[in-house]
Amino acid sequence: MGGPDPARRILITGVANFWGVGLARALLADPEVEQVVGVDTRTPPRDVAEGITWIAADLRVQELRTAIRAAAVDAIVHTDIPQFPEPGRAARQLHDLTVMGTLQLLAAAGDLPTLRTLVVRGSASIYGSEAAAPAFLTEEMTLQPGATRFQRDLGEIEKLVDGLARRRRDVTCTVLRLQPVIGVRLDNPITRLLRAPVVPVMLGFDPRVQVLHEDDSIAVLHHALRNPVAGAVNVAGPGTISLNAAIRRMGRPAVPVPHPLFGAVAGAARRFGLPPLSEDTIRYLRYGRGVALERMTNELGFTPRYDTPGAIDAVAAELRKADVA
Repeated sequence: MGGPDPARRILITGVANFWGVGLARALLADPEVEQVVGVDTRTPPRDVAEGITWIAADLRVQELRTAIRAAAVDAIVHTDIPQFPEPGRAARQLHDLTVMGTLQLLAAAGDLPTLRTLVVRGSASIYGSEAAAPAFLTEEMTLQPGATRFQRDLGEIEKLVDGLARRRRDVTCTVLRLQPVIGVRLDNPITRLLRAPVVPVMLGFDPRVQVLHEDDSIAVLHHALRNPVAGAVNVAGPGTISLNAAIRRMGRPAVPVPHPLFGAVAGAARRFGLPPLSEDTIRYLRYGRGVALERMTNELGFTPRYDTPGAIDAVAAELRKADVA
């Protein structure tokens, strides 16, 4: 790893999720990394479990502080935060798992003398999707009065990170605000929607969207460990594309639904072979979202392999291969 003081002992939260597994594999292959510690109640794949020190624990348990201190890590990557709320999980439960879990993690890490870097896999969902939003949102944008419960949870998480950064000036705290991540290995509401037999769109709306390829979403976590920067950083594939154009490139038919009926269609999604859609996802499909990427390029120094159209084309090509197979 580059830099004068590279991270060598790294803890990953959510080590059994998509990002945790991908990052753990990348770090295990990195000769400059001495130890990878993973925290998760779920069991990671065998190759990861055998290569790391796995702590089978919930972030909210008191024993976590002892385990983290014993590991003496110099970097933490917090991946256990959803990009979109998962329908079917109560808002209070989601808050407890994400906000309270982050609170306990940072409390455990706050007095860890060896800690130098914190990287948080955040979400550009913190901005929401609004009709009056600028074409490209910058990191300085704050929560609006009409923010959803999920946006407020993401805001609380970032406030907790800011609090740690103020208390520990010797720790560089980076929050990566990822745009929706798409791929063939990843399971989330947006990827499920784009891979559905038909994709509902709001009649009269064709928003510009911006996405990040799943491979780039893991690469940016690895990169941020080498080159952390203080504060929030937007992360996405450069460029935007209209939602209808994206659906066409995916080879899926779009079904226009009048706006007043869209909520009913979303509520009956399973009957139509579609994933359930949360309020945040529905607003994204109506208004889209673009984020400015100057900090990602100029300060973090990260360039995604795929721009937004390229990410969609790459996923579409993989899906076609799978259909043929």
